[in-house]
Amino acid sequence: MPPSRRSACAQVARASGEIGVVGHLVERSRLPDDGRRRFALVITVFAHQPAARTQQARGDRDDDADRVQAVAARKQGDARFVVTYVRRQEISVGFGQVRRVRDDKGDRAVEVVERVGHVAPHEPDAGVRQIADSVADGYVRGLGDRYAQYMTPDAYAEYISSNQGKMVGIGVEVLYNDFDGGVIEVTAVTPGSPAEIGGMIVGDYIYKIEGELVSSLGYAESVNRVKGETGTNVAVTVLRGSDHSRQVELTFTRAEVKVETVKYRIINGNNGNIGYIKIKEFNQETPNEFKAAMSALAEQGAVKYIFDVRNDPGGDLGGVTQTLDYLLPEGPIIRIDYKDGHEEVISSDANEIDAPMAVLVNENTASAAELFCSALKDYKKAQLVGVKTFGKGTMQSILQLPDNSALKISVAKYKPPFSDNYDGIGVTPNIEVQLPDDLKTVSPDKITDEQDTQLQAAITALG
Repeated sequence: MPPSRRSACAQVARASGEIGVVGHLVERSRLPDDGRRRFALVITVFAHQPAARTQQARGDRDDDADRVQAVAARKQGDARFVVTYVRRQEISVGFGQVRRVRDDKGDRAVEVVERVGHVAPHEPDAGVRQIADSVADGYVRGLGDRYAQYMTPDAYAEYISSNQGKMVGIGVEVLYNDFDGGVIEVTAVTPGSPAEIGGMIVGDYIYKIEGELVSSLGYAESVNRVKGETGTNVAVTVLRGSDHSRQVELTFTRAEVKVETVKYRIINGNNGNIGYIKIKEFNQETPNEFKAAMSALAEQGAVKYIFDVRNDPGGDLGGVTQTLDYLLPEGPIIRIDYKDGHEEVISSDANEIDAPMAVLVNENTASAAELFCSALKDYKKAQLVGVKTFGKGTMQSILQLPDNSALKISVAKYKPPFSDNYDGIGVTPNIEVQLPDDLKTVSPDKITDEQDTQLQAAITALG
């Protein structure tokens, strides 16, 4: 879509007030008989009104109950509209024509009528549901908000479970391996999980899923095939042995599995034991896992700590602020600047951990993980070691829609305790160290401590 039309879409979405609207112009593939270029304006409307306001609207405008009012950037001749909207616990998809056009502060408001394809949210026709989801996803991507996201009901439910540290699957950690055209390598098996019960072991290569080759399905689709509903079975073929030539057939019953975000171990240092903690992401369970790891490491004799947030994409705001509260002295943890101009400050109490610390960071350390490392840096509690971070300093809010789908949009920028917002900039480490070129594309799980130049630099920095 040309930039001018893309910006018009964003204007449509922002101007709509309580009824969220996204849309764009699509040029018709065939010219009409008169040879004039014409366009269709495709619109998605999310009606999300407070209950009291909705009741008032019903009383005042009963005759308008089946009409959708949307703000459009322009009218293109006899343009027709594909309409998807959620209102009063209903999903409606259909076609309409411009009934009335009026100017309103430079924009043009249109009323769309002739609704068809009316369905209930819990019994949607598959085609209608797919149209609704595809339209919504497409236009959210065109809003100019790089972190905006439309989530279907299933995707939103999975998001909630993941944020709570839960998922439905077999309980393994995996990575891609290009062995024999592409397999999924198992790097960890969760204790008590379906994978452990069913005989999966670390080092297995998942070769087939329900008889289909991983190399044909691709990595992402293969991972999705292993997931599923609680109580259902999934059959996989793994390659096992020193040369992975032996095929083993395994069947697992999917179940809800706890997703651990923290791993820890002791590293023997020259001047005392070092507690190493890897944080994969931040969710609601991370603070408890982190505190438990710190306690266990202290009991094992740790006197200094290395926190590894390399390749940590971020996650839950509460998860990272509560983790930082455990480490930091009294004072601000994060300053949140909302789009409406007000600022919110989340602060730490007076309890803190007083020990030498270092934080490992890289170009994939993002969002909440960047707040984690920059807050420790601001308080001079830790030295950052590695390379400059990703640079995501915006916060998203999630709006749940009546059909249990959801819209995630950016609502604020956040700043560390005392330094500036790093969105689009990143956080620069105190000690810049690159991994060797031949290890930059290797999974961290396959790099030894001796090969890990960033880890070795952190150990040296702690003394």
